[in-house]
Amino acid sequence: MNGPVNALRRLMSLFNVVAAALLIAAFLALQAVQKPPEAPTPPQLQLAERTPLKVKVYFTDAQVQTLKPETRTVQVTQTNARMVAQAALNIWAQGPFNRALLGVVPAKTAAPKVYLRGQHFFVDLPAEYANLRYGSSGERMLACTITRTLLEERGQDVTFLLAGQNVDSLGHIDLREPFTRQDCADQ
Repeated sequence: MNGPVNALRRLMSLFNVVAAALLIAAFLALQAVQKPPEAPTPPQLQLAERTPLKVKVYFTDAQVQTLKPETRTVQVTQTNARMVAQAALNIWAQGPFNRALLGVVPAKTAAPKVYLRGQHFFVDLPAEYANLRYGSSGERMLACTITRTLLEERGQDVTFLLAGQNVDSLGHIDLREPFTRQDCADQ
């Protein structure tokens, strides 16, 4: 009777039990590795919802003497001040709907980029704006239509850059200081 008990003890020795456990673990690991991976779930693409907002965009009269507002609807994906300001200047660059008004830049001219820091707008005019060859009245209208458009709802002032650089002027009017509502009030 001691024979079968001794044989069972040798079979159930610590080494044999650990070896059997390792063999089972290796088998399960092999099964897990050979299983094909699950197909990834495709991302759910969701287009940003656009919100229509009414903005007042300023243009000039036919004599380039007076600023004239035109209320337009812009579509924005975010209603933060910078996004609304950029959308307003995109509309500004396209020109007015009202034929009695004049756009300040030629058709198909790129819109300036707008940046906002606190209550201060920074408008980066594309390099092509330096070649517009406007007189002082035209340059003032350009600056004032942008200033009044941006400061209609919020903001304190507008600083102009040209192609990302500070400039003294576009040719005639001084652009070293920011423009405020009061600078363009008499237009």
